[in-house]
Amino acid sequence: MEGVTAPALTPAAPARDLRRYAWLSIAAAIVTIALKAGAWLVTGSVGLLSDAAESIVNLVAAVVALVALTVAAQPADDDHHFGHSKAEYFSAAVEGLMIFIAAGVILVTSVERFLHPQPLENVGVGLGVSLVASLVNGAVAMVLLRAGRAHDSITLRADGKHLMTDVWTSIGVVAGVLLVAVTGWERLDPVVAFLVGINIVVAGVGLLKESVGGLMDTALPAERHREIATVLGRYACDDVAFHGLRTRKSGHQEFAELHLLVPGHWTVRRGHDLAEEVEDALHTELPGLRVITHLEPLEDPRSYDGVPVDIPATTADLGHEPLV
Repeated sequence: MEGVTAPALTPAAPARDLRRYAWLSIAAAIVTIALKAGAWLVTGSVGLLSDAAESIVNLVAAVVALVALTVAAQPADDDHHFGHSKAEYFSAAVEGLMIFIAAGVILVTSVERFLHPQPLENVGVGLGVSLVASLVNGAVAMVLLRAGRAHDSITLRADGKHLMTDVWTSIGVVAGVLLVAVTGWERLDPVVAFLVGINIVVAGVGLLKESVGGLMDTALPAERHREIATVLGRYACDDVAFHGLRTRKSGHQEFAELHLLVPGHWTVRRGHDLAEEVEDALHTELPGLRVITHLEPLEDPRSYDGVPVDIPATTADLGHEPLV
């Protein structure tokens, strides 16, 4: 028999319920929509209108994030053997598309107002309300970004980046309105709004790129591959080699597959025991990584179809005695 696949699959990380962060984002969006809409009504600033429009997108995105996190928290079932973590990528993609819609509205509105400028009113009140909304968004964005990094959630990171973009947008809009108040040149307001729209497009491109990369099973970063190779180096010797390492990421879950080459005269039990030890070591050193190993005979040329794993030379000095 050419090879035996180790039957054990490293246990999946337990499902995480991150919906409380989505609810926080929804609450922040509702508050900021009310504040920014009020600021626009009292000033007539198209820049503040664009800011309010982006907050509506934030609300839609937060609702989509809530749905995605709810789905992603579901455990593996008969139809989804690897769980539902990829649902988070759909949330990031939808949020990216919503950003483009908001940017389109802002750009069209700013061009129209540039061609037909209007005076601003009650600038002080409007800017004060807008700044309060920015503080709310900034605080929630920091919470989401920190939680996104801690839980490796693209949904929370995307929502946090979007809110932080909104903060910088608001700062730009406030600057534009202040310039209008100081200089009296009314067209500065739509010019700033137009620049805000361009900035939002850039943010949308980044989110779509990250979400598409996840859906396309992008490999883990080179640093993660080096960490895996370091662990495998503890077992590499004349009788043990590793080939064909392949990795991918699905939401917060990481997957790795590799070929374990051992002498053909070994018993299935001996090879299986080594595979179990290698998988346990990888799971211990890299929590959250699910590993599948495939046993192959060391002497068979067909066992070398995969690319050899680049084992760091220093791992030979780690003092670990492999099960061989």
